[in-house]
Amino acid sequence: MHYVIVFMKKISKLEGIMSTTLKKYKRKAHFCLSKLVNNKNFIIFAPKSIDMTLQKWIKDRAIHGYPTFSIEDVRNTGMYSSEQILQNELSRLCANKTIANVYRGFYVIFPVHYILRGSIPASYYIDQLMSYLGKPYYVCMLSAAEHLGAAHQRPQQFSVMTTFPKRRVVSTRNVTIDWFYRDRLPEEAFIIKNTETGTIRISNPLLTAADLIQYQQHVGGLSRVATILEELAEQIDIRNQFRLIMSYVKTVTWQRLGYILEKIIDETTLADELYEQLYSKSVHMVYKPLSTSAEDNPSNRDSRWKININVQIETDDI
Repeated sequence: MHYVIVFMKKISKLEGIMSTTLKKYKRKAHFCLSKLVNNKNFIIFAPKSIDMTLQKWIKDRAIHGYPTFSIEDVRNTGMYSSEQILQNELSRLCANKTIANVYRGFYVIFPVHYILRGSIPASYYIDQLMSYLGKPYYVCMLSAAEHLGAAHQRPQQFSVMTTFPKRRVVSTRNVTIDWFYRDRLPEEAFIIKNTETGTIRISNPLLTAADLIQYQQHVGGLSRVATILEELAEQIDIRNQFRLIMSYVKTVTWQRLGYILEKIIDETTLADELYEQLYSKSVHMVYKPLSTSAEDNPSNRDSRWKININVQIETDDI
């Protein structure tokens, strides 16, 4: 094996480390050495080995706890002098379910227990993907509700909130992720959950409720939202969670949430606490329709929440 090494400082000490590592790990040394990059004393570029194949490289990554990689990672190994050969090999490995191309230029190594299923859940790789894209994120709406134990069925789409601008190209190979965008994200309102490959960031219960209200058309309407809120309500802490997200949520969303909490699912204590918070912040409310998908009906109003009741909401039996 041949390594291209750029030394920064402490050369003699690092030569000793390199020599010992090579003798100890031999063919697997490229992984051991690559972990020393963060030492900041030197940089090691990937090895060139005539007997190294992409499939072996992928297998070694999986063994050492790296479930994802980018096409740039493969190019940096120097295994392929031809871009076309590299693309053909990646396509072949995708076809035989060794890897999955979940985003343009980003791949996930297929875990054995998902091969029969034929797809990899987005929670398995979303944190690594967003790190690759250099974008902040949180898992939101029905996907967040599922992780909070408040979804009645597994959502078909995995909902992710990130920041503008929107990505120009989103891979059609990964149809399971539904992207939503904000100007900025409420970093203090996230909950960290463990996954098979690390952790993910999800919205706290109140932010989840607010997103469900705001994007009601994307989640199946207000009846479905109210059904989820019935289970989510016990985890909502208005006094501690409201201050973290107040400025990120539209006033009309608070109005609709307050109305549903009080009039539909009988969570009057939560509704009163929400109203007190809005009143103390001198939030100005004007009459708005309850549903965004039905015609406005100013003749049927709720005066407390300034809501025009233009749709009937019925929760599902739990």
